[in-house]
Amino acid sequence: MRVWVALGMVASLACISAAEAPWQWQTYHGVRVDSDPMLTARFDRALRYCEPEAYRRGSSNPNSLLYVTALRSCMSRLNIIDRGSYSYVANNYFYHFLDR
Repeated sequence: MRVWVALGMVASLACISAAEAPWQWQTYHGVRVDSDPMLTARFDRALRYCEPEAYRRGSSNPNSLLYVTALRSCMSRLNIIDRGSYSYVANNYFYHFLDR
């Protein structure tokens, strides 16, 4: 039973991105958030707005999948999204799978 719990913890950590890192976010137009100081300020305001909502709608634990999902949902409503294959670690292996 402890092995399954340990494997579950490792799998959950492998699928959750560091949601607060600005270099992992971009606008809908594909511009990285950390490329412009005005976009970085907009990202900081959006993050301050979305963190309490993710706490209420998701989970009180900022490392849980429900919290990160609620945070991403709120950020996408404010036109800031994850950067594709960088949003989940597991996606790096399958990023160009359909291109082959």
